[in-house]
Amino acid sequence: YGHFHQLWFKYLSGVFDQSCNRVTYTDRSICASKGSSVDISSTYNSHETISSKFWFSSERSHQWQSPSQSEDLSEDSQYAGRVQVLETERGRSILRITDLRESNSAQYRFKFTAGSFEWNSILPGTTLTVTALQVQVTRIKVYQSYTEAELKCHSSCSPVGRLSYVWFKNETKITSVETSSYKDRFYPRDIISCALKGHENYGSPSVYAPRPPSVSVSPSGEIVDNSTVTLNCSSDANPAANYTWNKKNGDPDLHPLSKEPQLVFRSIQSSDSGEYNCTAENELGRRTSQYISINVKWNSTVMINIIRLTLVVVMPIPLLLFCLWMRKKKTLSSSTEPNEPTETMELQSVSDHINVSALNSVTAAQTEDTEEQEHLV
Repeated sequence: YGHFHQLWFKYLSGVFDQSCNRVTYTDRSICASKGSSVDISSTYNSHETISSKFWFSSERSHQWQSPSQSEDLSEDSQYAGRVQVLETERGRSILRITDLRESNSAQYRFKFTAGSFEWNSILPGTTLTVTALQVQVTRIKVYQSYTEAELKCHSSCSPVGRLSYVWFKNETKITSVETSSYKDRFYPRDIISCALKGHENYGSPSVYAPRPPSVSVSPSGEIVDNSTVTLNCSSDANPAANYTWNKKNGDPDLHPLSKEPQLVFRSIQSSDSGEYNCTAENELGRRTSQYISINVKWNSTVMINIIRLTLVVVMPIPLLLFCLWMRKKKTLSSSTEPNEPTETMELQSVSDHINVSALNSVTAAQTEDTEEQEHLV
């Protein structure tokens, strides 16, 4: 009974301590842009005199590995020169972090010690999310040599208060614009980025129109009909480019042939021979590649069989004419009357021999062609 009484008294003491000692966070979550500053605020109270207090991050707490290591963020080398703790009024503590980095995304808590009591509640503190700036492009109008567009510098966080921005065009600062939006004419070689004023080292990724696309064919080498051929188009661009394929002097009703980076012929035909190019386009402009020539050749076996069959059909004709001429010559030179039945039978025999030879040759060519096709399959 005595042991139970001690546990119950300890539990009640804990409840009393928690009710008289408290930490409340102004915000449960904060989102901020990379390179900006943030204030994380909390209020605290205790019925005893507070002897120590500091801010710490759960993600950077290593006391379980090294108990002698301090949890105080103001002594953390990763935050050196970027952390400040402010006491604007009694019972309020503000953690200010400047030049925010994406690695600073974490949960932050306030801890204090008062007499024998230490506030180290497992309740969540303030969760900070740091995101990088991005440039959003909205196209207004496209002209032959340039594109008119509006750019907006933003992050996934809604900015708190009014912020000043810096815009860079081809690595040169644009002094006339300090707002989050920037409207101008953009040419194919222009490169644009943005940053928060005073934090230029944490600028956004650059945006630019597509670079001249490069095209290639796979597989390389001779292209034969019924094979699979792929044309590839690639271009460096931000935002990412969209692609279209076209054939020179092709059927307008078939254009564009493809709206993918690849143009694939599953079973290419000789009619597919020609010149092809691709266009890469994003909100800042478009560029077109040079033409690539595709020349589809026949299956060599087919050509050989055509020549063979032609020879089988054509060659017997001169032989037949020669036999007829010889027979006529013999008939004229003979002093006796021609034996017409015998001559007719001999001519018929020659003709039958030629026809049988031609038929056998054609049949052999067709059989060989069939065997070769089966071998290819």
